[in-house]
Amino acid sequence: MHLFYLFKNKIIMHLLFGQEVYKELKKDGHTIVGVFTIPDKDGKADPLATEAEKDGVAMFKFPRWRVKGQAIPEVVAQYQATGAELNVLPFCSQFIPMEVINHPKHGSIIYHPSLLPRHRGASAINWTLIHGDKKGGFTVFWADDGLDTGPILLQRECDVEPNDTVNTIYKRFLFPEGVKGTVEAVRLIAEGKAPRITQPQEGATYECIQKKENAMINWNQTAVALHNWIRGNDKVPGAWAEVDGQKVTFYGSSLVDNGTAANGQPLEIPGASQPGIITKAGLVLFGNDGKALLVKNLQFEDGKMIAAAQYFHSGSSAAVELTEEEKTFAVWQNILTNVSQIEDSTDFFKSGAASMDVVRLVEEVKLRASSCQLQNEDVYMNTTFIDFIQMCVRKLRGEDGEEELVVDYVSKNINNMTIKMPHQLFINGEFVDAQGGKTYKTINPTDGTAICDVSLAQISDVDKAVAAAKEAFEEGAWGKMNPRDRGRLIYKLANLMEQYQEELATIEALDSGAVYTLALKTHVGMSIQTFHYFAGWCDKIQGSTIPINQARPNRNLTFTKKEPIGVCAIVIPWNYPLMMLAWKTAACLAAGNTVVLKPAQVTPLTALKFAELAARAGLPKGVINILPGSGALVGQRLSDHPDVRKLGFTGSTEIGKHIMKSCAVSNVKKVSLELGGKSPLIIFSDCDMDKALRMGMSAVFFNKGENCIAAGRLFVEDTIHDQFVMKVVEEVKKMKIGDPLDRSTDHGPQNHKAHLDKLVEYCQIGVREGATLVCGGKQVQRPGFFFQPTVFTDVQDHMYIAKDESFGPIMIISKFKGSEVDDVLKRANATEYGLASGVFTRDISKALYVSERLNAGTVFVNTYNKTDVAAPFGGFKQSGFGKDLGKKNCYC
Repeated sequence: MHLFYLFKNKIIMHLLFGQEVYKELKKDGHTIVGVFTIPDKDGKADPLATEAEKDGVAMFKFPRWRVKGQAIPEVVAQYQATGAELNVLPFCSQFIPMEVINHPKHGSIIYHPSLLPRHRGASAINWTLIHGDKKGGFTVFWADDGLDTGPILLQRECDVEPNDTVNTIYKRFLFPEGVKGTVEAVRLIAEGKAPRITQPQEGATYECIQKKENAMINWNQTAVALHNWIRGNDKVPGAWAEVDGQKVTFYGSSLVDNGTAANGQPLEIPGASQPGIITKAGLVLFGNDGKALLVKNLQFEDGKMIAAAQYFHSGSSAAVELTEEEKTFAVWQNILTNVSQIEDSTDFFKSGAASMDVVRLVEEVKLRASSCQLQNEDVYMNTTFIDFIQMCVRKLRGEDGEEELVVDYVSKNINNMTIKMPHQLFINGEFVDAQGGKTYKTINPTDGTAICDVSLAQISDVDKAVAAAKEAFEEGAWGKMNPRDRGRLIYKLANLMEQYQEELATIEALDSGAVYTLALKTHVGMSIQTFHYFAGWCDKIQGSTIPINQARPNRNLTFTKKEPIGVCAIVIPWNYPLMMLAWKTAACLAAGNTVVLKPAQVTPLTALKFAELAARAGLPKGVINILPGSGALVGQRLSDHPDVRKLGFTGSTEIGKHIMKSCAVSNVKKVSLELGGKSPLIIFSDCDMDKALRMGMSAVFFNKGENCIAAGRLFVEDTIHDQFVMKVVEEVKKMKIGDPLDRSTDHGPQNHKAHLDKLVEYCQIGVREGATLVCGGKQVQRPGFFFQPTVFTDVQDHMYIAKDESFGPIMIISKFKGSEVDDVLKRANATEYGLASGVFTRDISKALYVSERLNAGTVFVNTYNKTDVAAPFGGFKQSGFGKDLGKKNCYC
């Protein structure tokens, strides 16, 4: 079908719409005989004109079609000479005379961005939002001599989200679906299937064109009405009000939780029901119903735009005024050649820039001013033109001091140092109180006293953290960052952890009871190694090219890509608070994901200290979020949350099953589980006895037995059984139980009182079942949660302590005959767990035979507990699935 394409709109995004419709109509096989668009500006054609001229299509750029209501004859004659069978008009009708509208065989169709008959007129999208419509959409209708009154050809609708602006609803639905809808309408006409549905009179509305003069805010409205007015005028023409004697325009409105107190500096606004409040998040405004909304950005009469949070800041109450020399930093036009005009709101990456463009931009700025030393991260953190220019100029002027991280520390003088512990939730780059100010006490297991009050996260806090993580992934600097730059930040975080390793180890000892020297080497040391290791993987995560049958002769190519998942929830246990955080978080970050982490409720402090260090390392807001709280509330909400795309859990098998079910029912999110264990350790008579003894002791008593891969049952060959038990008891008696901060302490307190009580009961069951209690089995009579290292022998396969995990310093020993290797393997594998296992023998053939037949994720041969950041870690059967550590574990 021969089409004449009419487009008359100066708004850039509408010009791009026109261009896309034009291209799709061409692809659909239609002949476009002419294009009418706006005259060139400053000698440059608009995108639609550029596209059409490239195809050799006749162009018409008349300033007008009519004068004083009458069509210009020569203009109409030129149009009629094209022989068009249908006019396609996105966004315009009243500009075109009826001699043109009615001339083609099929008449004219118009795209209009509302669900007609509602919101007729040129500002339809604005009024959809201003009226708070729950549904929006577009209409393609047949043009007549009225204003958007012609018969309907097709309509498409969408939900209007609570914080949608003109830009967001346009980009999400009206643009992409509108292009498809317009092309579909032309296709229906060509096939003779296009309906003509008369518009109903009921529900018809017409609103005026929104201009700056009629966009002034009326403050005598509810918070929802104010929010709708501001977002309905965002970005054009911009809702405004008088503030401090000047006209200020408001952008980026969102409704806020009215249960959250706004802390900040009041701002008097004439006519408002109460003063606004400048907070770290922006400007909080109030409706006449006392409810609140938040505005992110403000623009002044001279065009300067600032973050609302900066209104009262020294030197930042308005944007930096540029000198002529400083204006030379406006180099974006040299790079973004596809953008006809760079505006303050132009986004570097949304305009098509890639990582190479980042490097070029940084280098061009250095050429113009060698003293302005930018890093690639600076571009990712300042993606709009105005933010980038302001950042460059502030660096030149020495005014680029980082935004101060506000931390309400609990300080203690301990272990020959002053430790400073954050105790609030960490959400979107800030330490904040939980909803309602709820707290709980975290306890020092060494003496049973309270360390401090910690914020107790509620469901609304989880939702805020997930929203922050989602925004950081989808819209923030983290999602746009070059993988190598991401790796640099993770490496910087690891170095900062190394700088604070003594303080981290002291906090770990205080909060979890870990012996300080072990905390320094393992809890903290391996955490640092993990972040260093995964920092190196950031730019090495790759897919593969796959040879396929159809590769020839049609040159088909198949390849895979590894992509980040999105928001990852992490729920970790209390035995290795920092190390479990590191194992999972480092992999998430390396792949480009964002994280919401729930530490164990009894051990939150190193996770919160980690959050502080992550912020100081420069990780963007929202990338890391830490929520101390209960598993039943916080863990459950993370399992159920529709915006969480993966959940990693380390803990009990019982809770792991519940999490897996919740993740499946909610949104089939990915899950990795590292659960319980009852790891067998088989010691043959031909072993190196001293080494087997030393490693066997470590396999059970390492970290007070609070170790997921602890040897839950030792099978000792009968010919060396008694000797082995005697030597174990001798070594146990030498172990010093006491203060974990004492460098000579071997064995610190159990993590918390409930666990201590469980260990006492566990040993009582073993004695009742007839196992021989060789030593230990009781609570140590001193303040705190101390338990004696314990040894049981004569443990039979049917006993509770032979099958169930103690998760404490309890050695369970059984005999076996050396000639019955297959029998001991059967006994070792007779468990629903399969996390780890071990074998000690000098016979390499026997070692290989046994290790191949042990059903466990890790088999240690003549060693134990030797995990490494490069080796994958995970279990079989009810010990879970998925791997921590190693190159395969990059959460993508």
